Amino acid sequence: MPRQPTMTDIARRAGVSRVAVSYALNGRPGVSDVMRDRILHIAREIGFDANGAARAMHGAAAPAIGMTMRRASSTAYSVEVFRREFVSGVQGELMARNTGLALQFVSGAAEEMDVYRRWHAERRVGGVLVCDLEPDDPRVPGLHDLGLPAVVVGGPAPGGLLGSVGSDDATAVAEAVAHLAGLGHRRITRVSGPAALLHSRVRDEAFRTACRAAGAVPVVVGADYSGDAGAQATRRLLSSADRPTAVAYDNDVMAVAGLAVAREMGVAVPGELSIVAFEDSPLCQAVRPALTVLRRDIVAYGARAARQLFEAMDGAEPRAVLDHTARLTVRASTGPVPGPAAGG
Repeated sequence: MPRQPTMTDIARRAGVSRVAVSYALNGRPGVSDVMRDRILHIAREIGFDANGAARAMHGAAAPAIGMTMRRASSTAYSVEVFRREFVSGVQGELMARNTGLALQFVSGAAEEMDVYRRWHAERRVGGVLVCDLEPDDPRVPGLHDLGLPAVVVGGPAPGGLLGSVGSDDATAVAEAVAHLAGLGHRRITRVSGPAALLHSRVRDEAFRTACRAAGAVPVVVGADYSGDAGAQATRRLLSSADRPTAVAYDNDVMAVAGLAVAREMGVAVPGELSIVAFEDSPLCQAVRPALTVLRRDIVAYGARAARQLFEAMDGAEPRAVLDHTARLTVRASTGPVPGPAAGG
């Protein structure tokens, strides 16, 4: 199916911003009569479908927004707190605007781009939220060229081609390391998320930097956010000759699984091992000992991403927004380093 003309195409030909195109197509003030006529002429010339703009002028519901997930549904949605609460925040914003969410699971970037092209060609969505950004991510230029409004979650997007919503993960990770170092820990391990993800790399590097500054030797172990991966990593770590005295997990599911393994192996928490989780959840609060966490308002994060996407759909220029930083909430799973390892 041929690519449908977009407001971005009109903006390029007219030499103006997408905001100006949106104002002209929707009959809003903010552009001159001459420029409005030029934009409308270009829209007719390239066959731009103004049905969406016309519906908006008459008060109809905004088109749906789209979102894909690459992880298995049982892990990404029903268990892992981030995806569940993020989608909840998005849905809350959509309900207030009488707008729907198109959600689809995909196996990789190629299939994901095919989904975006189909949604765009069929006018099923007015924009998309893009998750799990990777270095040199092909989705960023692909969506920009497609002309489909998009906001990257966990950005910023390379080159500023798309808008983004992110948070200062490096500062959050450094706070967790400082807490553990302040308790005397020097053998600290991070059980990370998938290495291909940009935010995993940012957190890994922040962890290494903070450990070195505290006189600790940084060790990073890769995992995939699942409970099985968290359990396997913990079992290997606690079976090693030089096992860590503290482990920082990159999500709540892996941390809870790690706590269970420590209990099975007879390793006392926090007497012999301190545990920190990135993200909070009812699981983190229900287990004993309750887990120390890096906590943020994920629901509000999702709502903010949705609001920014609506701005993009209305023609706003791409911008990188920094959301609030996760802060440490200290609970019972962290304590002083065991005596023999203090300071070493």
